Amino acid sequence: MGRLVCIMTLKPVFEDVTQFNCSDLYLKSVGAPAGNAIWTTCHDIAHMLIEKNISYGNSALEPARIFSTADSTEQLKVRIDDKLNRVKNNQGFAGDNDIDDLIGYLVLYKIARSS
Repeated sequence: MGRLVCIMTLKPVFEDVTQFNCSDLYLKSVGAPAGNAIWTTCHDIAHMLIEKNISYGNSALEPARIFSTADSTEQLKVRIDDKLNRVKNNQGFAGDNDIDDLIGYLVLYKIARSS
């Protein structure tokens, strides 16, 4: 399987700099009414995705295709549909966080579409 190359470039946070800097984004978040909650929640999702990527490998973006021959974006759409259905019907499983999983799948979908 090929190595995923991310072609997305983060824009600088402030107009007077030329490169993205995470600490600049944090500084900007301090001045936003919900900045801390947004900052914390996004990092929590990133942490979850990175942990799952370590545990499962890159299966969401580079599926094994043992049973399904659908490409990664189509498989992610199916997972998103399943999560949306669980949220809609309020039928999650104990220990699952369907909202976090849904956000995670949407992030992975965004990555897959930009590759």
